[in-house]
Amino acid sequence: MSAPAFTASDRQASTLYLPPGSWATVLDCLCERFSAISREQWLDRIVRGKVLDGNGLPIAVDLAYREGLRIHYFREVPNETPIPVQEAILYADEHLVVADKPHFLPVTPAGEYVEQTLLRRLIRTLDNPDLVPLHRIDRHTAGLVLFSANKQTRSAYQALFPTRQIEKRYEAIAPALAHLTFPCVHKSRLVDGEPFFRMQEAEGPANTETRVEVSERRGEHWRYALFPVTGKKHQLRVHMAALGAGICNDPFYPSVIKDAVDDYDNPLKLLAQRLRFTDPVTGQERVFESRITLDW
Repeated sequence: MSAPAFTASDRQASTLYLPPGSWATVLDCLCERFSAISREQWLDRIVRGKVLDGNGLPIAVDLAYREGLRIHYFREVPNETPIPVQEAILYADEHLVVADKPHFLPVTPAGEYVEQTLLRRLIRTLDNPDLVPLHRIDRHTAGLVLFSANKQTRSAYQALFPTRQIEKRYEAIAPALAHLTFPCVHKSRLVDGEPFFRMQEAEGPANTETRVEVSERRGEHWRYALFPVTGKKHQLRVHMAALGAGICNDPFYPSVIKDAVDDYDNPLKLLAQRLRFTDPVTGQERVFESRITLDW
């Protein structure tokens, strides 16, 4: 018997191991565990093949409940609002895809975004369900994102990031820091902050490091080149705010802008501008640069 052509993890499905209970069917379990989703919606998903068993095969509506059974399901957001921005594919081969992500587009499904994400768009464009992002950048940040296109070579590319074999250059526009000497290095300990989506600096050994250079001075605002040595969530945004130069149009730092909505004319002035590394499969020196520019 041949293996199924689809595995849930490849297409970013969620996984659930059925908990202890006395339900008659898997459907009954799902309806009670995820009560915010109606029984009609779960029935519709099952009929459309959007709920799978551990082998990646669609389940039957009357599949009997069994504790510990592995189930995969696809998150869906009814009437998901389109995000009016367009990504670009800068490079693609059998192993690697390099995309230019516009501001406001999430990399992967989360919260209210499922189809309106860079990953889902690229899967549809390239017809490749094996695409997996090798790293992430914030929804508010624009620029380069690398994707693995081949399961056989994925681990080689994934190893580039934790072993710091990839050089990342970002650009940011932020207030002038005339009192500092550049280049400068900022190190701190980042921990989860409040509200839940923010990060904050705390006492203790540093777990983040960023080198900051100035590439252009224009009055009260400068263009900075940022080189993160580590890759914590919101690291550059927190570090620039800590230095006294919160990145222009940042809705989270140094303080949260209440009820902020996406302003497509005034995005966060942060760009993942360049990635440089030695390709672990081909041995070639790779340098990719974003085609997006930050306007003053």
